[in-house]
Amino acid sequence: MEDLDVVIVGAGLSGIGAAVHLEQRCPGKRYAIVESRQAIGGTWDLYRYPGIRSDSDMHTLGYSFKPWRAAKAIADGPSILDYVNETADEYDVRRHIRFDRRLDTARWSSEDARWTLRLTRSDGSREEIRCNFLLMCSGYYSYEEPYQPHFEGEEDFEGPFFHPQHWPEGLETAGKRVVVIGSGATAMTVVPAIAEEAAQVTMLQRSPTWVVSFPDEDVIANTLRKLLPPMWAYRLTRMKNVAMQRFMYQRTRTAPDKVRNFLLRRVRKELGDELTEKHFTPSYDPWDQRLCLVPNADLFQAIRSGRASVVTDHIDRITKKGIRLQSGSELDADVIVVATGLNMKLLGGVQLEVDGEPVPLADRFSYKGMMYADVPNLVQTFGYINASWTLRADLTAEYSCRLLDRMDEIGMRQCTPRLRDEDRDMPKRLWIENFSAGYMQRAMHLFPKQGDRAPWLNTQDFRADRRMIRKAPLEDGALRFSNPVPSGAEHRA
Repeated sequence: MEDLDVVIVGAGLSGIGAAVHLEQRCPGKRYAIVESRQAIGGTWDLYRYPGIRSDSDMHTLGYSFKPWRAAKAIADGPSILDYVNETADEYDVRRHIRFDRRLDTARWSSEDARWTLRLTRSDGSREEIRCNFLLMCSGYYSYEEPYQPHFEGEEDFEGPFFHPQHWPEGLETAGKRVVVIGSGATAMTVVPAIAEEAAQVTMLQRSPTWVVSFPDEDVIANTLRKLLPPMWAYRLTRMKNVAMQRFMYQRTRTAPDKVRNFLLRRVRKELGDELTEKHFTPSYDPWDQRLCLVPNADLFQAIRSGRASVVTDHIDRITKKGIRLQSGSELDADVIVVATGLNMKLLGGVQLEVDGEPVPLADRFSYKGMMYADVPNLVQTFGYINASWTLRADLTAEYSCRLLDRMDEIGMRQCTPRLRDEDRDMPKRLWIENFSAGYMQRAMHLFPKQGDRAPWLNTQDFRADRRMIRKAPLEDGALRFSNPVPSGAEHRA
């Protein structure tokens, strides 16, 4: 059985980044990356629907250590996948990846100070790996099963009917009437991407979503890159964009009506009063759900041209030839795309045990949004809902390296968050609050809880996290270092 210092679960954007941080900050550690699929890239390799792109700028979605050099800050999926693969090769982490291995169970033994990981391959064969430290970078949603509610009559539809997470290879939409059910980021990406060739594309939504249009190129970033060394230009742009993201989010919390009016004015400028009022004026405040980005106003251009349209209504049933709505009208369709969101999946569905006892994570407090009470040597990577994912993924990887270095420094093999006496009466708050997106609401009861005081908060605040992770002492009374290296045993410094 292979015995390692660290195992990283997932070879997507987070996992490859974590491996680079580990190589740079803890070069003596033996590690592997286990990946359930056959390729690097995670989301950016899985999703193949037309127009797939980031909804965050690549100067903050990119890694802190590797500049994004392309002109487009809002990048397409293949370009992001190339960036991840380039990173893996540039920092020589590909050789550490074990493909086609899904982590099913992780069992911690305090006696051995080891996780025993049970892995399953696509052919059904199994193997085990042992490690001291487990870094979970498996994302936050199910790669196998997207959220696709059943619609009455869907079996009767005579054309392709599918979720964009499983976009059929070679599907032709040219000259077809396409209905896209949904109003989130995926729907708003697919609609303009296929509108050029389809006969007609209709985005069917139950209720409007907040949208904002920006150019896909960052003029300031591209200018800085001409004047400064790449890393300097990248860091300055990153600082600028982080500040802008924070300012925008804070304004939605402190002055939601002003932000609402600002966003509506921008949409009215593109589509006029009637369409804006009917299809782009949500009932909730901005950032109670994630804002949808429309780069270069491509969705608005498709609507203005007549190639695309928006319908706000509820589905009565699916018919052989399309969709009948509750209002009584019907939408004819040759293809129906069910862009209804995703299913969240904590830790990729891994079953945890600590010293023979199952770990009910929904009952545990989350430590700094990265670890769990009474679960040793495990760190979870989970990004921001109000900023770019990788901002927090980078910080999480840095923190993991700090833990590993500290354990080596003091000769301990275990670090475990424990509730202090004064923490035991804390209320159990949702791990992410004040965010009404359906995929979150469906799953938050399954996630660990946060308390009402540090270090049991999941702040969703990059500035606060940066202080906590880079500067706050590790020994805070809640994180306990224990389990000394046995006398005479090898100690990796």
